[in-house]
Amino acid sequence: MPHPRTGQLFTSPVRPGSGWPGDPATARTAVAVEPADVAELAASTRTVTQLDARVSVCRACPRLVTWREDVAVGKRKAYADEPYWGRPATGLGPARPSVWVLGLAPAAHGANRTGRVFTGDRSGDFLFGSLYRTGLANQPTAADSGDGLMLDDVRVVAAVRCAPPGNAPEPAERATCAPWLDAEWRLTGASARVIVALGGFAWQSALALIRRVGGVVPTPVPRFGHGALTTVTVPGRTAREVGELSLLGCFHPSQQNTFTGRLTPAMMDDIFATALRIGRAR
Repeated sequence: MPHPRTGQLFTSPVRPGSGWPGDPATARTAVAVEPADVAELAASTRTVTQLDARVSVCRACPRLVTWREDVAVGKRKAYADEPYWGRPATGLGPARPSVWVLGLAPAAHGANRTGRVFTGDRSGDFLFGSLYRTGLANQPTAADSGDGLMLDDVRVVAAVRCAPPGNAPEPAERATCAPWLDAEWRLTGASARVIVALGGFAWQSALALIRRVGGVVPTPVPRFGHGALTTVTVPGRTAREVGELSLLGCFHPSQQNTFTGRLTPAMMDDIFATALRIGRAR
């Protein structure tokens, strides 16, 4: 099938190194096929480019691999004439952001189709529209992997990199994927001053990440809510440094939330305006 932007022909799922816009991997990229591989490859990753390449070919969770590839072959009727990425979604944005945006997992017909995290569906349109209005993206839409979207001072990341059945990764799958998130924080989190958690699951993933990297979470454990804000301590650039990190909650831009008015554009814009004030107050 032809890519909707370039017209180049691709299989579904897309083969690494076959020319998909923004594909960080090649046919020689190391592939994790079990949880121990993820831990080893994540720990040995030294650059964001290398991390993105390794994430994008991961096959360590059999249920998720089967689901994402079955969806890529079966497709949705509206996208029947397009190739589906059908692989894990990498992080998106600069390597030295002041704001991290953390979600749970890609969507079956969103990032699993476009190859770019949290794009290609109405939730993504809502998210990137807000990032554009608050000056964090160069355009309000994120249609496909070759549309020129660029982010400024924000990195968008998923805790689980493959689209899960029912939008619900299992606990073992979340644990298997965690080293990729830890590596992403190690490589891009030194400049970050705030994590925006999109939904309760992302909030819990952020707290777990903070603990795994040696940070300290307040007691009692902060509860998720829209606009909930807490401060934690995390290791700094050296072993002797300790820095403050803010965790900011935001309702997930799911259609259930946006169609009912539980989350409005103004509410999400306020979250990112707050995140920017925190992130740039150095």
